[in-house]
Amino acid sequence: MPRHTTSLPLNLPAPTAGTQLYRWLYDQLRSAILEGRLHPGARLPATRDLAGAYKLSRATVVTAFEQLKSEGYVEGKTGSGTYVSKILPDELLQIRGGREEGRLPHRHISVSAYARRLRPFRPRRPQPPRAFRPNQAALDLFPTTLWAQIAARRLRRVSAKMLGGGETLGYLPLRAAVTDYLNTSRGVKCSVEQVLIVSGALEGLDRTARLLVNPGEPVWMEEPGYPGAAAVLLAAGARICGVPVDSEGLQHAAVLRRSPRPKLVYVTPAHQFPLGVTMSLRRRLALLDWARKAGVMIFEDDYDSEYRYSGRPVPALQGLDRSGVVIFSGSFSAVMFPAMRLGYLVVPSEMVDLFAAAQSVSTHHPPLLGQAVLCDFITEGHFARHIRRMREVYAERLGVLLRAADEKLRGLLEISSVEAGLQTVGWFPPRIPAANIAAAAAERDVEIRTLQDYAYGRAPQNGIVLGFAAVPTKELRRGVDELAKLLNV
Repeated sequence: MPRHTTSLPLNLPAPTAGTQLYRWLYDQLRSAILEGRLHPGARLPATRDLAGAYKLSRATVVTAFEQLKSEGYVEGKTGSGTYVSKILPDELLQIRGGREEGRLPHRHISVSAYARRLRPFRPRRPQPPRAFRPNQAALDLFPTTLWAQIAARRLRRVSAKMLGGGETLGYLPLRAAVTDYLNTSRGVKCSVEQVLIVSGALEGLDRTARLLVNPGEPVWMEEPGYPGAAAVLLAAGARICGVPVDSEGLQHAAVLRRSPRPKLVYVTPAHQFPLGVTMSLRRRLALLDWARKAGVMIFEDDYDSEYRYSGRPVPALQGLDRSGVVIFSGSFSAVMFPAMRLGYLVVPSEMVDLFAAAQSVSTHHPPLLGQAVLCDFITEGHFARHIRRMREVYAERLGVLLRAADEKLRGLLEISSVEAGLQTVGWFPPRIPAANIAAAAAERDVEIRTLQDYAYGRAPQNGIVLGFAAVPTKELRRGVDELAKLLNV
């Protein structure tokens, strides 16, 4: 094959002011190679000749050549010179400097059954809180300055041991702090050995489903219920069976005959999502007794029980469990800020090793420094103070919503008298379709979710979900005013 040589000069444009000369030469030679002006196998000029032609130092030219070599555009041959590579990296990556010509057609990628079960992910752009965005805390009121101070102090004192990683179950001091909090505030009965730190409640549910449920096996869920949990279970291959909810919570007895025995039951007993009802003691005891006899595990999602506005938080279902049939889950992301991505699982003692093994082959453990900062935030009393403060704020905002609705929407929208959580439920009379109101409200910059959005089949009633926790009082009143205008009050 005849050798291609490159004559001087290469007709390179002059560098612009402020450009590093080696970078200019690198960019020009790379472009000439990608655009075909320097062909594969072509010999580049000697570094001394190129330096003389463009009045550069030889060191500048050598630096540019070395960069091109390291990226695979050129190759050096001892005693012969530098040549354009016969196979260029951009051809392998099919980018050709951003041009579309020369691309190969996309090949079909065979994916797993798990991948086919995943639902498309549509990220929501961050927006200022508006009426009536549900399931969101008042992020603007989180003590970020205090959090930054604790994080900075922890970083200044960080040890090589912590930088090297931690236990699979999570940072031990944080697990101890969580254990103490759950035992004293949530009525959970557990030891530190049973607590596992995860990135959030959904990761905990995903881990549980993968360990307990085979594809095609049934899982019971409240209907209406949490769409995020449904997405996780469907991705794991579970067959979801919706179980109705009434004023006492999950009606498991109502489906015993018509639904197959499940491998797992997902419940939110302290504050049902999204209806807000609390499972009665009678239902709790009956559910635990049935699960024990049937050999069924229960996943208790305690997602926002910290925010209760009358009386003490209702003790956890797990605290009544004497047979080890409840896996308890909670999340700090829900009550503090979503970017934290930290939560916990409390698993029966005999299942700890199984969950630890699954954790060790996936995330191993969430970021250790974040766990340490959260541990300090809890043990120094800041977490409890933050919860108390936000409880007052949310109670005030709920009161504003209820009073405004009673004044301007009486007889048209009946709002449930919730005692906990970040949102409530409103009911329209049959003559007012909730879906139509939600669509019209969106045009007025009012965010409403219908109960149909949380159901797997038929929505139980003509209802909507109204978030209040993240919404300032002025915005709550505006939202009620807009609803009143829509309903021609």
